[in-house]
Formats: sequence, C-alpha cells, structure tokens
Amino acid sequence: MTTEKGRKHLPPYVSYRTFHNFVEQLQQRMPSRIDRSYWGDILSGSTGIQLMAALRFLGLIDANGKPMERLKPLVAARGEPRTKLLQEITYDAFGFVLKSSLDLESATYSQLEEVFHNTFQLTDDVSRKCVKFFIAMASDAGMTLSPFITRRTRSAHTSAGTKTVSKKAGIRTNRNVIIPQGTDEIPDYSSWNSKLLDKFPSFDPSWSEELKQKWFAAFDELLQRGLHKS
Repeated sequence: MTTEKGRKHLPPYVSYRTFHNFVEQLQQRMPSRIDRSYWGDILSGSTGIQLMAALRFLGLIDANGKPMERLKPLVAARGEPRTKLLQEITYDAFGFVLKSSLDLESATYSQLEEVFHNTFQLTDDVSRKCVKFFIAMASDAGMTLSPFITRRTRSAHTSAGTKTVSKKAGIRTNRNVIIPQGTDEIPDYSSWNSKLLDKFPSFDPSWSEELKQKWFAAFDELLQRGLHKS
C-alpha cells in the first residue's frame, strides 16, 4: 500500500478478469511504460484508469507507469512459479489484511469487508468491489480462504433463485457520476449495482477452467455495466 503526496492508494476495484487478461496481453511485448497510448486501444478510459491504479497498488508499475521488477516475471510465469509469485504480490499488497488479526481460514465475509472499510474508510459498495478483487486474486494465488467468505455471495445468489433483472426495470445510473481521472478516488455508485454485486457468486478455485472463465466474463460485464451505463 503506497502513497503519493499523502494520498492513500485504494485497493484494486477493477474486475480481476480485466487484470488477468491484461497481464496475459503483456506476453506479446512489454512496453517500457504502460500509459494511455498503450492501453487506450484495448480498454475504455475509466477501466484503464482503474487498472493502472490496481497495478500501482500491487507494486507492478511505478507512479509513472514504468514496469517494476515483478511484472515481467509474473507475465512469463506459469504453473507453480506463477502461483508462488502471485502469493508474494498478494502478501505485500494486501498486508493490511494478511498481517492483521483476521484469520482468513475462519473469518466471515463481513469481517473481511470491515478490514477494508476500516483501513480505507470506503463506502459499502466500494468495499465490496475491492473485496471481490482480493478474493479472486487470493484464490488465484492458491491461498486458503474461509468457506464463509467464498460461499457467502453464492448462498445469496442461490436464495434469490434464477430470477434475473428485467430490462423493463429501467436501471439507470447517475448521469453526473464523475469518473476519477488520474487518481484512485472512487465515486459513490447507485444502489442497483450494489445489490447485484451482493448477489454475485464468489470465485471458487475448485471450479473447472471453463467455469472460471465464465465467472470472470460475467463479473467483468457486471462491473462494466455499473461503471459505464447511463
């Protein structure tokens, strides 16, 4: 967790799938600086800004977008070496969680949310986005998480049945929402996205690769709708 000019960087709130896919994209060729001219053709403006904030928080790029030492090995790593490197990155970036008194093998989802909220004074909606990224990354890194954390949103989703949101509901977001430009500040999004995220199933590392990819795709689509729909 780094700061610039006294500003505390927020934990990643972009979708983990976006982060994962971007790292995969870097296999083609690593630029000497990751800036808008590089990612502008593959990411929308707000998503790119969120991703850059995530990369800075994880210690993969510096304040100017220059790749840090760990980024290239992460891009190239596969199998167990990749898992181990992800663990190191997760432990360093999310030390406020992993070095706290919270026992992730027995903690509840609400306890995990409280750590994020208390550390960064986030709104409930923003806390959920940050927590979901952490859960997905920790799971991808092979870390053991409490079933009360990984199953929490799946249980909520099951209890809600198969009911989907109707287009006739007229879900809209505030047209005046300001997307952060060059900072890690997050606007307070409308309540509809909060309710949907609350019911979204948590990532489970025991899933098949096909199911994992479907989860990433659905989660990414949900966040994109919440951040861009007007």
